[in-house]
Amino acid sequence: MCVCTQYVCMYVVYVCTVCTVCMYNMGAFSEVVLAEELKTMRLVAIKCIPKKALEGKESNIENEIAVLHKIKHANIVSLEEIFESKSHLYLVMQLVSGGELFDRIIEKGFYTEKDASKLIQQILDAVKYLHDMGIVHRDLKPENLLYDSMDEDSKIMISDFGLSKIEGSDSVMSTACGTPGYVAPEVLAQKPYSKAVDCWSIGVIAYILLCGYPPFYDENDAKLFEQILKAEYEFDSPYWDDISDSAKDFIVHLMQKDPNARYTCDQALQHPWIAGDTALEKNIHESVSAQIKKNFAKSKWKQAFNATAVVRHMRRLQLGTSNEGPSPTLPEEDGGTTCGLATRTHCNYSMK
Repeated sequence: MCVCTQYVCMYVVYVCTVCTVCMYNMGAFSEVVLAEELKTMRLVAIKCIPKKALEGKESNIENEIAVLHKIKHANIVSLEEIFESKSHLYLVMQLVSGGELFDRIIEKGFYTEKDASKLIQQILDAVKYLHDMGIVHRDLKPENLLYDSMDEDSKIMISDFGLSKIEGSDSVMSTACGTPGYVAPEVLAQKPYSKAVDCWSIGVIAYILLCGYPPFYDENDAKLFEQILKAEYEFDSPYWDDISDSAKDFIVHLMQKDPNARYTCDQALQHPWIAGDTALEKNIHESVSAQIKKNFAKSKWKQAFNATAVVRHMRRLQLGTSNEGPSPTLPEEDGGTTCGLATRTHCNYSMK
């Protein structure tokens, strides 16, 4: 496998010409590659978006950039710079290298309600910040929750603001969006909705963190949506037998069908399961991890492009210990899978 470098303004990008081992995430219209800032040797992530994919959808990326430029929070992946070339738009993002939420839970040998409570508290803190700023994420799910580092006490980070929306605190929205298993009933009912949809999603995430499977599931989307619309879910035995009543009460308040009756982030942060000492410290790792493996099995390509492994690969390249030599030629810019040369000047997508 040949590894080559390309320069995107003040960054050197490591791109694999045979496969995408250096890529740690790919969206429907973009790819994310690791890069090193030349001046500081700091690693960053660069989201490379083909301009062809943006045709007719310019408002979407402008909205994402506007949101990312507006926010700065310890638990939110930040946007640092924007560049563009003839064929691509580049978003230079803070690099988070601690891996995905489910992977870390599976790797743990000991995992408790208290651990889940601390995770949810961080998510609530970040989403409360967004809501106070008049921003609704609209796509909160475990896949968008990443650990900042491999440290045992690493913080959790919220990523992917592609569906986020800037609105006033009392505004309502009506666009149907989000990921089916985590979307609130009012969205599926095609009713105007508000930031309460994020609180529903946090409730779903909390449910999964405590049992390892989703509250709603059916291979048939119509039946899945019917479950969600009715807000029908159970705390099934034996999976919930060792979970506290406080945890269940917390979830019930977040997963209220009526958004007006649903907990806000402020209310959720004050619940005893978050703010008090009602979260149990019994080890539930065996049951939860087994269910995560069963219900959220990752595809092979996702396993191959784990961010942590990529960072280790990058470190080896920096130290000159990799067995992969540099390629003498660069891929063509219009190939659609590499970043190419870019400049920060004359960028049509400003950080408003």
